[in-house]
Amino acid sequence: MSKKRKSRGRSKGGKGSSGYVQCSQCGRPVPRDKAKKVTQRISLVEPTLAKELRGSGAYIPTSTVQKYYCISCAVHFGIVKVRAREERRLR
Repeated sequence: MSKKRKSRGRSKGGKGSSGYVQCSQCGRPVPRDKAKKVTQRISLVEPTLAKELRGSGAYIPTSTVQKYYCISCAVHFGIVKVRAREERRLR
């Protein structure tokens, strides 16, 4: 049987099964090596106030948030693009 992608949509190689994570958008359980991980930096201060504080030389802390998306949500939100048939096996 032919396969659509060289990696079958996974990044696990030959290591057996991997754990599951929940999609941040729809809650679907997705294998950790198949889910798309997005890291966002979130400021704890409003942007207008942060601009004034930076002007006065203050340090503004940020926190990082990791989100996992299933493939359907990642395509819907534009994190992953649909590729042409010739480009699918290429990385």
